[in-house]
Amino acid sequence: LVDPIDGTANFIRGIPFATTMIALIEEGQPVFSIIYNFITKEIYAAEKGKGAILNGNPIHVSNRPVDHASVFAEIDKHAKENRDLYLRINEKFSIFSTKSAGFEYGLVASGKIEARVTFKPYGEDWDYAPGELLVAEAGGIVKNIGSDSYDYKNHDFIAGSGAVYQELKKFF
Repeated sequence: LVDPIDGTANFIRGIPFATTMIALIEEGQPVFSIIYNFITKEIYAAEKGKGAILNGNPIHVSNRPVDHASVFAEIDKHAKENRDLYLRINEKFSIFSTKSAGFEYGLVASGKIEARVTFKPYGEDWDYAPGELLVAEAGGIVKNIGSDSYDYKNHDFIAGSGAVYQELKKFF
């Protein structure tokens, strides 16, 4: 799967939140991914079972406590129940959004932001599979909402540090 410019709207406006993402899928599972932030020259990479790196150095999700956590949330807020969900999450966490999944997954995997939740999102498989593997290999939990596993074709999921994942799971 390839997303040549994730964050296209940002890119065409000159906003520096855009990446190129690649995921290798074998037997229905992401097994290798690269997220390249071509603006900052950061290269995030992950291989299943081998960890995650940023420019060759190992990275890990945050261990920041829940009461100091921030999250990214990609939730379609057109439906009232989704807006209500977003507001409930916002009562517990500071929510950020860059409109670039690849940029956001890099920040989660490197411990700068604690999690990313997607619910009724607007993206496609190539928007999520590379980041899923990156966060998981950086020591995070990645599971579909209402499931104990992850299928990259199901775009409703939480990816983040253990404690924040457990807290976000309670909203669904």
